[in-house]
Amino acid sequence: MSRRGWALFLAMSVIWGVPYLLIKVAVGEVSPVVVVFVRCVVGAALLLPWTIARGQLRPALRHWKALLLFTVLEMTGPWLLLSWAEQSLSSSLTGLLVAGVPFAAALAARLAGDEDRLTRSRVLGMAIGVVGIAVLLGLDLEGAQLLPILAVGLVVVGYATAPMVVSRALPDVPGVAASSIALFVTAAVYAPFALPRIGQVGDASSDALVSLVLLGVVCTALALALFFALIREVGPQRALVITFVNPAVAVLLGVWLLDEPFTLGIALGLPLVLAGCVLATGRGARSAPPDVEALDAAAR
Repeated sequence: MSRRGWALFLAMSVIWGVPYLLIKVAVGEVSPVVVVFVRCVVGAALLLPWTIARGQLRPALRHWKALLLFTVLEMTGPWLLLSWAEQSLSSSLTGLLVAGVPFAAALAARLAGDEDRLTRSRVLGMAIGVVGIAVLLGLDLEGAQLLPILAVGLVVVGYATAPMVVSRALPDVPGVAASSIALFVTAAVYAPFALPRIGQVGDASSDALVSLVLLGVVCTALALALFFALIREVGPQRALVITFVNPAVAVLLGVWLLDEPFTLGIALGLPLVLAGCVLATGRGARSAPPDVEALDAAAR
């Protein structure tokens, strides 16, 4: 991999490990619906003009039904559920649970008839991932509530299936265009619920305000642009490897900056989940090369 590829890889590994920390700080003072609304408004304000300037908006809107489904699975549902769940769960535990996305994606692709062959190593990876999550929940469940954990489980399902919508129904829509439209739609959906509470932003501390801005600018708009550049530089398979690093970043930041406990469940479950994800998403036999646009939709 080139120096530019490594630089992009390291940047994305950190950037998409940070949202869990920022969300945890923000929801301490601002309601989850306001967090999602502000994040989407900031991200859309940066990406939508880019999409319009490139003349990609009108062609993308021709696929509005698939775009709407992608929006619900990738942003409208998951981001509110994550923000709500982190009112109760630590950012470390949330990040580690979301590490199950590659595992869930491999299973969903198989159930949907994906051409990837389900090899023994991938089956082993799925089994290891299940054991890791079981260890994590079995040891740490006492300090967490079941409903927030189930909410994160729905997030995993959304994140795992949204790229399938893009690869199957939106092959000609650029990832930035799809994401900018999804951000705008999500902001519009939550506006009636967020605007009556928008005063919370004015009353929030500087830490919460910085978290909201960073969520929109760095973890949404900038992350999208960098991720697409990473795909072009190293290819889709290598680009996916960042998914295995993000949870470790989330755990380290939560322990270091928020004084969250490094529990036995995390110590044992983290390496098992990461190892399982690596094996479960390993490349199987294919009759055609992977579709780059399927990964364009994976931005958080």
